[in-house]
Amino acid sequence: MNSWKKEGIVYEIYVQSFNDSNNDGIGDIRGIIQKLDYLKGLGVNILWLTPIFESPLVDNGYDIADYRKINPQYGTMDDVDEMIEKAHEKGLKIVMDLVVNHTSDKHEWFEKSKQSRDNEYSDYYIWRDPKEDGSAPTNHGSAFGGSAWEYCPERKQYYLHLFAKEQPDLNWDNEQMRKAIYDTMRFWTEKGIDGFRMDSISFISKPKEFSDAPVVENKEYGAYYYGISNGRNIHKYLHEMYEQVLSKYDLITIGETPHTDVEEGEKYVDPSREELDMVFQFDHMHVDYGEYGRYSDVSFKLSDLRHDLDQWQKCLSWNSNYLGNHDQPRIVSRFGDDRKYREKSAEMLTMLIMFQRGTPFIYQGDEIGMTNVDFKSINEMRDLEAYNTYERFMKLGISKERALTMVNRKTRDNGRTPMQWNSKQNAGFSNAEPWIEVNSNYKEINVEKDLENKDSIYRFYQKAINLRKSNEILIDGAYALIAADDSDIIAFVRESGNQKILVICSFADKKIKFNNPFKGKGGKLLLSNYETAKPELNDVIYLQPYEGRAYIVG
Repeated sequence: MNSWKKEGIVYEIYVQSFNDSNNDGIGDIRGIIQKLDYLKGLGVNILWLTPIFESPLVDNGYDIADYRKINPQYGTMDDVDEMIEKAHEKGLKIVMDLVVNHTSDKHEWFEKSKQSRDNEYSDYYIWRDPKEDGSAPTNHGSAFGGSAWEYCPERKQYYLHLFAKEQPDLNWDNEQMRKAIYDTMRFWTEKGIDGFRMDSISFISKPKEFSDAPVVENKEYGAYYYGISNGRNIHKYLHEMYEQVLSKYDLITIGETPHTDVEEGEKYVDPSREELDMVFQFDHMHVDYGEYGRYSDVSFKLSDLRHDLDQWQKCLSWNSNYLGNHDQPRIVSRFGDDRKYREKSAEMLTMLIMFQRGTPFIYQGDEIGMTNVDFKSINEMRDLEAYNTYERFMKLGISKERALTMVNRKTRDNGRTPMQWNSKQNAGFSNAEPWIEVNSNYKEINVEKDLENKDSIYRFYQKAINLRKSNEILIDGAYALIAADDSDIIAFVRESGNQKILVICSFADKKIKFNNPFKGKGGKLLLSNYETAKPELNDVIYLQPYEGRAYIVG
């Protein structure tokens, strides 16, 4: 892997909620251009943009109608060209979202595919005949609720959609379709982008024959991923993609790989296999799943989080280190304390992300400690998955109060409210009414306030980023977990040659004791989120609530 990839710090921009330059209530490309200096100042050097392509926006742009056209609400292709040029001038690289497990049902390919069974595009998607009684081919459910099969009268067949019915799945067994995808990738690389984040890439290889899936998490239909995730040709297709496109350019590649274990995950990132640079794994995103799956009233156990992070750290050639993104709740609300210890827990969590081995990912707003939203009604949400889940809970007889609580905790809208730039109207995001309501706490939590405070979360992020970028041990040093049974702490060591860095992250809301495993060796404090932390490494360390510390040992 090239050095710039290992040294990279990625910042994810959820475009429609980042910055609105033309006051229509929707973030846009020119809004990103306006904030490039802000991002440069934070210290990040890779910007990952959620989809900006032409789309009906059924799933906020992850239903793409044309891979080579820009959605007018975000701007023009000239705006994109200017963004790439100005980002590069500032040393910032641009990563685009590659959504090729599915398209929009408004894509030209699907419009033609559904017309007949014998045209050029007829095999671009996953079509199957009904059962004898006319019902769907299998019991597979959609990730967003309902059946994963939708009947098409024109063909008298069903098509597969693992997500919304407006997102038909592509047939990667079709060579012409694959070539069209590779041509699209070349189009964007020739424009100067620096990489791809590949949405749901572990689902692209479908089985020849589908069979019913087990029903899990009290759902009506079978598991959408059963027999599909990490399919028979997944690595063949990704290696082909590497040979046809990725090997020709200096690109960073990040695969989203739901329902993938560590053994399979290493296949994706093993450099000798020539597939991807890193993957998003989901084990640690499942630590607070409950009897109804993702949407639950279960809190995570630290031992589960530590175990899952440790397994991937130990078993992968290179990791992507993240705790949140546009599909997840806010990290300080989920893994920290978004009230009394919001600042300290947000700072501790960034040490965990920055100092493990792998590429760190920051989601917009986490650098100022943005929190979950307390939605008062399902009607305040915009998340299709949340709506469908709430309706499912109603059918299961769950009370409205409990259903709203569970959906509130995990709705993707928690991470999609507008970026909080200042305490003015709509948090400085737009002068118009935003597409989704701003979090009500924006007057207390915003960028302007953090920039004025030398001890803010933003300033701490800068320190952690600078330390990670300037220290070779934190970039490429070996990793080892310590204190694996501690009930309140995740602690690990990064090591290169004779040098070690000890990282201690307390998840406790009270003062606790930690026994230094390197007794008598001495050490120097590199970073802490408390000014009271002593500069020397003692045999016994007393940590304040949600304190994080990093020491150079010996």
